[in-house]
Amino acid sequence: MKLAVISGSHRNGSESGKIARHVQQQLSSSADVSSTYTLDLADNPLPLWDPEVWQPSEKWERVWGPISAELKTSDAFVIIAPEWGGMVPAGLKNFFLLCSRGELAHKPALIVGVSASAGGAYPIAELRMSSYKNTYLCYIPDHVIVRNVRSLLNDPEAPQSPDDERIRERLRYALGMLLQYGKALQQVRASGVIDLAKYPYGM
Repeated sequence: MKLAVISGSHRNGSESGKIARHVQQQLSSSADVSSTYTLDLADNPLPLWDPEVWQPSEKWERVWGPISAELKTSDAFVIIAPEWGGMVPAGLKNFFLLCSRGELAHKPALIVGVSASAGGAYPIAELRMSSYKNTYLCYIPDHVIVRNVRSLLNDPEAPQSPDDERIRERLRYALGMLLQYGKALQQVRASGVIDLAKYPYGM
């Protein structure tokens, strides 16, 4: 399977980017993963959505076309969402608005919340509430919140504290669950019952 990691912070040098690199490394070591793709919104600032994205557009084909192609060939996703002022960053919400070509449809995703302190729960709730409807993305029941992120996952190889070891174990478990959902939902997409042309919206 191909797994895609979306780092939702549009701040350069972000802690979310650090988490994304750790997740990508973990996925690459799995026998079930043939390849990975990472989209770091800090490195790929996307224009704000506009209705032209739904029409033939040279601008959007240049900016979004290559990313869309990578997402369409991915079987599952890890969405890394930092908490900014109790919210998901605007760039990450914009990303979901752009996913209107079935890129994420009927594919599983794991949410990883990120907080510099003891927060991180609000982005989980926000994404589960509002980002799946028209994208048809399927969030798995598990999620992970990396709290006090500056002190965690700083060494690629060895945990530096009991909390560091705990979050690594939790990520390994959640990523393992994501891979199993990835296998299962391949059958759903291959079933022939999905009709995004007739039913492009979630309700």
